[in-house]
Amino acid sequence: MKALLCKEYGSLDALRVEEVPTPVPAPGEVLIDVAAASVNFPDALMVQGKYQVKPPLPFIPGAEIAGTVAAVGDGVDSSRIGKRVVAIPGRGAFAEQVAVRAETVMVLDERTDLASAAAVPLTYGTAYHALLDRAQLKAGETLLVLGAGGGVGIAAIELGKIMGATVIAAASTQEKLDAARGRGATHVINYNTEDLRARLKEITGDKGVDVVCDPVGGALAEPALRATGWRGRYLVIGFAAGEIPRIPLNLTLLKGSSIVGVFWGEFMRREPRAAVGELAHLMGWLSEGNLRPLISARYPLQHAGAALTAVYERKVVGKLLITMEL
Repeated sequence: MKALLCKEYGSLDALRVEEVPTPVPAPGEVLIDVAAASVNFPDALMVQGKYQVKPPLPFIPGAEIAGTVAAVGDGVDSSRIGKRVVAIPGRGAFAEQVAVRAETVMVLDERTDLASAAAVPLTYGTAYHALLDRAQLKAGETLLVLGAGGGVGIAAIELGKIMGATVIAAASTQEKLDAARGRGATHVINYNTEDLRARLKEITGDKGVDVVCDPVGGALAEPALRATGWRGRYLVIGFAAGEIPRIPLNLTLLKGSSIVGVFWGEFMRREPRAAVGELAHLMGWLSEGNLRPLISARYPLQHAGAALTAVYERKVVGKLLITMEL
């Protein structure tokens, strides 16, 4: 089969599509014919050796897919063969086929578009786990989403709106803010041209925000934390800005607030039943038309390196997909 291969940590430009052996599903696994795979920021970090997980070389990047079950390993019900599914292999997605643990594979109904399904698990899964489980967001609360034009940001806006929050979207360009409004943000802030903290004071009437969803980190972290209200929850999701911020912890004391870590991949590994349960809710909303993943472009497999570069350089609004059409 054909796959995008990372042979050494480093440049995204060094990735090449090559012929590799088709995986054989081990006991408890299913083999999936990939229709579409989604591109995520951690994929680019992993190729460069900058992610917290460093797979042994060589490896195939890509964490989430949608497709059709082609074969099953021992201990897996053979009736799954031929089913349309979404799955989270963690890596190996940028290939024509991938073997995945059966408990992380979810069967889709016939109404669900495979491309849209491929765009959901990591970004929407992360955002839903963050807002529902880690922040316990309540209807009527105020949610600030940083990096609002990215995959996690768009997902957090949609889910925050569904959960009854007032959503404030902050991003770096007008294009991203327009996309955020289109997904349900009530207020928008361009943090390249506006003072984030001053605008948040104005929007909330100096009350502060209840929850901050932050996949960006960097220089925005401290002013966003300062803008939280009493019992605010600050969700640490990632560091797309490249800088891990140093936070004055006295801010949490003064506001009775919490800094809460969100690592959906580890949640999936440690609590697979709970994670799959959350994913089932998301796929139900997708099937019903309540979620509308913003897919801004689709790349063939041989151009997957360019897609990873675009995501890494934060040039993408919403999500990019890799298709298996060569």
